[in-house]
Amino acid sequence: MNSATARHSLARSRWRWAWSVPPILFLAVMAGTAIGETPIPVDTILKVLANRLWGANYPVDRIDAGIVWSYRLSRAILAACCGAGLALAGVVLQALLRNPLADPFLMGISAGASTGAVAVTITGLGAGTMTLSLGAFAGASLAFGLVVLLAHAAGSGTGGGRGAQAAGAIILAGIAGSQLFNALTAFIIAKSASAEQARGIMFWLMGNLSGVRWDDVILGLPAALGGLLICLWYRRALDAFTFGADSAASMGIAVNGVRGVLIAAMALVTAVMVSMVGAIGFVGLVIPHAMRFLVGSRHTRLVPASALAGAVFLIGADILSRILVPGQVLPIGVVTALIGAPAFAMILVRGTRAR
Repeated sequence: MNSATARHSLARSRWRWAWSVPPILFLAVMAGTAIGETPIPVDTILKVLANRLWGANYPVDRIDAGIVWSYRLSRAILAACCGAGLALAGVVLQALLRNPLADPFLMGISAGASTGAVAVTITGLGAGTMTLSLGAFAGASLAFGLVVLLAHAAGSGTGGGRGAQAAGAIILAGIAGSQLFNALTAFIIAKSASAEQARGIMFWLMGNLSGVRWDDVILGLPAALGGLLICLWYRRALDAFTFGADSAASMGIAVNGVRGVLIAAMALVTAVMVSMVGAIGFVGLVIPHAMRFLVGSRHTRLVPASALAGAVFLIGADILSRILVPGQVLPIGVVTALIGAPAFAMILVRGTRAR
């Protein structure tokens, strides 16, 4: 009886932090809305929300109301969605591939999604029948399939049978795939885009939240929530995959089916985010590792913690992109790379020493 009570108490204490998720997200979104070249007080933001959502009639400056509702609030919410989605993609890829360096950016998924989105935008691929997100999803799926084929051709699969060799092959294949699709994107832009289109697309490819509107939030929010629910549904399968595909199969998991669902879901989430804001690197690499250090490797806790941390991280990166250079907005991918590249180096060195 005492042991059962102790287990129940431990379970409650592990989930107690979940109550802090809504206020943390709310504070992060408020910060993303308030901070910028023109600071806006939080009480003004709350009045704008009350006026818009509940028909209140608080006196608010029309310019401030326009900045809050039409620009900053939607931008902060979509930044949270993108951060959560990319972090979840990193969690899933690292579990399925048993590779600490796997993330959508390094695995070529973001590059493939960018190529698909640019092909639809510039060349009119699909003759109007293919949306931007669908083109990005097709490119992301093609890129990941190419990476897997390259890894197998190098003499190692994704099942994890040969440890370091498999990990190295996957990363090298991902780098090769990224370079290939980045080259294809550059070729499409150089061949078909006007000078004005080329400038806009190159800025977008580095990660750009400047043009975000509520229509983007309507697409990004369900994608992020759907990815979160799928990861939570398969959380025990992800735990099993961390010990290898053979171990997962021995536990009764339909390896090919589950892996296909998870990879397709994360490719779709990545494609949706890339189609709206461009390729943002290192979120899926840095956040899962940081959260493993804080909450452990069990995906019951790792999945929601990574989604929350990714959301807060990308909102913070967006804030920095607006205030680091006065009078200029940096591509958000520049900020995430400045943080993620040193973290990548630390993970690489740590993994080499561990072996």
